[in-house]
Parts: sequence; structure tokens; C-alpha cells
Amino acid sequence: MTDLQTLMKTALEITELACKIPRGYFRSGFDIDHKEDESPVTIADRETETFIRDALGRHYPEHAIFGEEFGRDNIASEYEWIIDPIDGTRSFVAGMPLYGMLLALLKNEIPQLGILRMPDLDEVYSGDGLSTTRNLSETLHCSRTTALDDAIVFINEGEKINRHNPALFGQLTSTGRVMRLGYDCYPHALLAAGKVDLVIDFDLKPYDFLPLIPIIQGAGGLISDWQGKPLHMQSDGAVISAATVELQQKAIAILSA
Repeated sequence: MTDLQTLMKTALEITELACKIPRGYFRSGFDIDHKEDESPVTIADRETETFIRDALGRHYPEHAIFGEEFGRDNIASEYEWIIDPIDGTRSFVAGMPLYGMLLALLKNEIPQLGILRMPDLDEVYSGDGLSTTRNLSETLHCSRTTALDDAIVFINEGEKINRHNPALFGQLTSTGRVMRLGYDCYPHALLAAGKVDLVIDFDLKPYDFLPLIPIIQGAGGLISDWQGKPLHMQSDGAVISAATVELQQKAIAILSA
């Protein structure tokens, strides 16, 4: 095994064990707190991130860690793990099984590995920028759709886009052969699997989008900000995932207009 393969294997094992925590709380009674931005957080978010942080710390004490719930540690390292313990806490508290778990490894702030788990669907998507698999065995490829009129399009965080720019939201919801409003990470996973052609997302944090980069790129897709620029730690959280460059360019034209 190469070092990267070993890192991926360890990360997959840690996240597989971590999935037991949200599964144990899902659709059960638990308290819901709210952060300063009014987004919800639960004991499941905190316990899951603590488990992943502790496990990574045991295996790689020299690596830095940045998680949604407990922030960034002060370790100076070229390697940094990015954790979103429950991507879609609103879905989780509502009993919707389409919440996810995200983990990425960065080297000098460039994503090297990405893992997207769907605990209650028992699916895992993992990519290294060169290849992407589902459930460790099925190699995934994005679709080859190039015409927007033929595309299956997901608009994530639609109500936020509508508040930000109602006219844009109206235009986006009239695009594609099939258009769905969605949330969280799963539409991006479906794009890597060739089921969805374009995902427009908004107001994401680094732990929401950095783990997606090796997964989308490994399946042959493209992921960028709304101007087509590469995503990085300081990106504004407006994201395009596209199966082909033609769809990416057509999305950029709509979003920039």
C-alpha cells in the first residue's frame, strides 16, 4: 500500500465505526441546541466528531484537525483532517435519513482524500481525485450530459438562494430536464455516481465542500465556486458540481448573469 492508500483505509475504518453514533440517536429523543448562527446542533454531532478526532489523534498525532463542532487545533502540520460529523443536522433532527458524514485529508490545504458516508443508507463514497468508489467496490463515473436541457439538476439550499437573489432562484428552478430542490451532501454523491448532472449549492463551509472535491474529481466531474474558480479554505461557500465542463460553463453563465 502507498501512504495515501493507508490513510484512506484508516479513515474509512474510523468513519465506519463513527456511523454507529448517529444511527444510535436517529429518530430517538435528544435535545437540540442552536449555535450563534441559529443552525441546530445535537449530542450526536458532538459525540461523532469527538470520536473521529480522538481516533485520528491516536493514529496521526502529528496531523492537524479542523471540525465543525470543535474548531481547528493549533498543530502546525502540512496535513490536516476536515470533519463534518453530521452533514445535514436539520435533516437528522427531522428524521430524514439523507444526512451524511464528511471527512477530508488536506496536504498544504489541497484535498487529497474525501469520504462521504450516508449512515442510514449504508453507503460510503470515497475518492482521491483520480478514482471514486461507492461501498469500496463500485467504480463511479459522472454522466456525459452536456446540454442543460437534458440535465438532472439539484438546487441545494434553495430558500437561502431565494433570499439572496429571488430572480436567480427563479431562473435556476426552471433549468434542466428534471429539477429538484435538495440539501446537504447526497446530491453531490449522486452526481459522482452518474445519476445527477449538476448541483448548485450555496452558503457552505469548508467542512461541507472540501471533502467533496476528491470524490467529484475522482469520478471525472468538476467542482468549483460560482465563478469557476477552484475551491479552497477561504472560498465563499457558493459551489457548483458538474458532470461535464459544458454544464459547468452553462451554470457559471447563469450564476454570473
